[in-house]
Amino acid sequence: MNGTARPLLARLRRWAAPLGLLALMAGALPAQAAPDTIRIGVATAGGGDPVTWGGSPGGVARVNNWLEDEFKATGIKVEWLFFKGAGPAVNEALSNKHIDFAYQGDLPSIVGRSNGLKTKLLLASGARNNLYLVAPPKSDIRSIKDLKDRTVSIFRGTNGHLVAINVLAANGLAERDIKGVNLDTGSAQAALVSNGVDAAFGGYEWFKVRDQGLAKVVYSTQGQDPAFTRQASLLVRADFEQANPAEVQRVVDVFVRAARWSSDEKNRDELFRIWARSGTPVASWAAEFDQQQLAVRNSPLADDFIIGRYKAVVADALKLKLIRREVSVDDWFDTRYLKNALKKQGLDNYWTAYDAKGQPKVGQSVASR
Repeated sequence: MNGTARPLLARLRRWAAPLGLLALMAGALPAQAAPDTIRIGVATAGGGDPVTWGGSPGGVARVNNWLEDEFKATGIKVEWLFFKGAGPAVNEALSNKHIDFAYQGDLPSIVGRSNGLKTKLLLASGARNNLYLVAPPKSDIRSIKDLKDRTVSIFRGTNGHLVAINVLAANGLAERDIKGVNLDTGSAQAALVSNGVDAAFGGYEWFKVRDQGLAKVVYSTQGQDPAFTRQASLLVRADFEQANPAEVQRVVDVFVRAARWSSDEKNRDELFRIWARSGTPVASWAAEFDQQQLAVRNSPLADDFIIGRYKAVVADALKLKLIRREVSVDDWFDTRYLKNALKKQGLDNYWTAYDAKGQPKVGQSVASR
């Protein structure tokens, strides 16, 4: 060994001992502590006491305190936050790290991702939601085509916004052909009833107004092309997921349990009663789910249909300049937790997987995806 190498070797030996000690200390450090509270943001104002929502298996978990019970032994609290501003307000809460999980629709979650929000999509939670066009009972509006130059309420930035645009396009109209007014759900109802708008796009919440004789349903996506439906999912902040994988798994386990219960036709009446605690009557849920299988609407699977719809929403949002840059979808869905939950609960083959056009894929196991 030459003279230059000997001092270098000595220095390395002097550093080796402390480095080895540091490595041992690092290995002995406890894993990152679990969070004190798990905060779930829901993209609706909700209703009831305690506040809840319908149309998603998540509402079943909420009413039955399944998440609270899941974490009770660990001392972790579960906090639900409901946002009247829907998806855009949820995105703001995610950006400010005021919530850890989010239940929201496809378009706002894509807008959030395009603006740099780091999230992961865990599972579907309320698929194929319908969209309706309503008008005052005595209105001469009888079809989508009658909306030209009319004042129409559209809740911009929500997952109903883009579907409304596509429905207009299918009937030869563009959004610029109507006088669009951006109103949230409650404001839209008040405006329609007082003749402040000529018509309004919205969801199942309009059945209650219809049944009170204050509106008529002019158009429905029920039974139409599945591309005209809206999807909602459970997301998690990427940094929360990375730091708390065990807690994320437990949340997904509960949502899958709720999806299984909500998919059983034997529970249809009870499901609608649970969702009715949000303030939307049982009759409205019966109308929204008329002649539709619960298992299709409440499936948690991130199948080709769900992934395809998110890709289509990205493409449409870009075309309409609702987002400014391309958003990747395939690497957004993190189905590891979903697959674990399905396997643990023996549900690998319980739900049918659908292709990109919304048709059943026969003989494909979820576990193989």
